[in-house]
Amino acid sequence: MSRVLIVGAGLTGSLCACLLRRELQNKVHIVVWDKAKGSGGRMSTSRPPDSLSHSADLGAQYITATAAYAQSHHSVYSELMAAGVLQPLDGLVEGLRQRDGSTDYMTPLGMSSVVKHFLSESADLFFEHHVTGLYRRGASWEVQRKAGGSEMFDAVVLTMPVPQILQLQGDLGHMLSVEQRQQLDGVVYSSRFALALFFPPDVVFSFPWAARYVTNNRSICYIAADSRKRNADGPGRGPSLVVHTSVPFGVEHLEKDKEDVQPIILQELHKLLPDLPQPISIKCQKWRYSQVLTSVPNCPGHMTIHDHPLLVCGGDSFVHSNFDGCVESALSVLSVLKASL
Repeated sequence: MSRVLIVGAGLTGSLCACLLRRELQNKVHIVVWDKAKGSGGRMSTSRPPDSLSHSADLGAQYITATAAYAQSHHSVYSELMAAGVLQPLDGLVEGLRQRDGSTDYMTPLGMSSVVKHFLSESADLFFEHHVTGLYRRGASWEVQRKAGGSEMFDAVVLTMPVPQILQLQGDLGHMLSVEQRQQLDGVVYSSRFALALFFPPDVVFSFPWAARYVTNNRSICYIAADSRKRNADGPGRGPSLVVHTSVPFGVEHLEKDKEDVQPIILQELHKLLPDLPQPISIKCQKWRYSQVLTSVPNCPGHMTIHDHPLLVCGGDSFVHSNFDGCVESALSVLSVLKASL
């Protein structure tokens, strides 16, 4: 039985692990490592310090399915809807540019529930496993962790952001062709900060929208009443509010500590929402690799670095930066794994 390591418990990694388990259940032992304390990647959902407030999506906010992807990825959408993980987004989103034939979906339990759905049946999952090096050992890969120690695998799939792939020690660097190195070096990401504000149960927001795209502020580009967006408002728990900064703001403050950036964002937020009540708690997230602005060109959704033993990269960097880009990449990586194992 082949041991397959998938690095990254975001959407691409979780869906790839799930589909691989379903299709090659008796042939593979799948292991998923993620350096974080929980799953989701950029589809993470943050819980408040206590149970008085609703959780908040600090990364991806909702999923937009174009007519073409709704058809080509029908099995994924129908599975998630049948499980109650996805529901149509029917709250008011001010400033949303609706494309013809597209449908927007929200997640009643938060965006990380999509990833958790796929991980629930897919693999041995280990958090706080930060990969630092890859070394070829005959027909296997020795994968080293930051905390020390290493394990052997027959195939490795890397789904983290490209700059983190290029930072890996060991044999990966000299296995890249000149063209592959140039392609990976050309991947560009946007950066931004996100705030989650958690409020007590007696708070009711005075504005009518579930989310709002902000056009007249250099610092903030998006605000969401996150629990309202998910139709989760109700007695017992307080609402949550999510704030995303603009890309120029993210670039300007990227190398600053998030503790120093948080007051700047809050100051701008109170200019936009002067009547906002006092939150119980606030969480600030720095997304160094937020969305892919320039992906690997002419790419089938993956990049094979080495055939035997297999080392393949996937993720939205190899397609485009949204839900369907990650799905497309997972399906592409799956096809490579099935042909190799």
